[in-house]
Amino acid sequence: MTAQLSFDASALGTWTDEKRFDVTRERLAAYAEATNDPIPAHRAGDVASPVFAIVPVFESLMEPALDVVPLSLIGKIVHGEQDFQFHRPIRPGDTLVAKGTMTGWRGRPNGTAACVYLTTHTTAGELVNEQYVTFFVRGFDTGDTVGEQAPEHAFDEALRGQAPVAKVVQHVDDDQTFRYGPAAGDPMPIHLDEQVAKDAGLPGIIAHGLCTMAFTSWAALTELADSDVTRLRRLAVRFAKPVLPGQDLTTEFWRADTAGRYAYETTTDDAVVIKDGLAEFA
Repeated sequence: MTAQLSFDASALGTWTDEKRFDVTRERLAAYAEATNDPIPAHRAGDVASPVFAIVPVFESLMEPALDVVPLSLIGKIVHGEQDFQFHRPIRPGDTLVAKGTMTGWRGRPNGTAACVYLTTHTTAGELVNEQYVTFFVRGFDTGDTVGEQAPEHAFDEALRGQAPVAKVVQHVDDDQTFRYGPAAGDPMPIHLDEQVAKDAGLPGIIAHGLCTMAFTSWAALTELADSDVTRLRRLAVRFAKPVLPGQDLTTEFWRADTAGRYAYETTTDDAVVIKDGLAEFA
């Protein structure tokens, strides 16, 4: 840690203003189409696919970091982990209220992991979902651990001694990012502009991490839960490597226990792109 740059612990626990979001059937159907989700209820907009939960909180994602992380380090932030905890699905006609706060950080030699906790309620106060978003500040080690971190969901390596219970291969379309960006309300140029992506040190346009996660969500639902999103209680991943349009994803699931928990991992071209995946079902 340097004398010039440090995280501001006094801003931990400060909540953003509430953001309202009106859920429409058209918006739910558009998100399902943009993530190649084959589940009929999702395609019809009858109920949200799981990762759609990021859309109502999108405006609240980065705001807590602005009060804690020095402005000069904001450009070094990448999305490291995502953990959804579902209390009930999102449905058309819902008016949702989202807010977020940063809860803590953990310094590492290659960077610092910082956790933002977000909640989504209905206007009547019903809790719809909770989310833990771990941002990673590349190349800056605070040298300490402060506050609360996201819950653990590490892959148990002992599971590799047993056969996966399911394996799903999916294709990321060449135009996937151009469909996903508008559907998710995510205009980040590294997903839409080849030159911007290369200037950022990437091989070219990369898929949105949450789009990749959405692919794994419907793989989990179709293979493990009879395509019933109401059974999903938790979905958590660590983003390990970018996915490029045109690549194939291979996701393997292992039964972690007898209580509806499955560990999973996603690869492409023999590289792991999603690690420490966890899906929990009622």
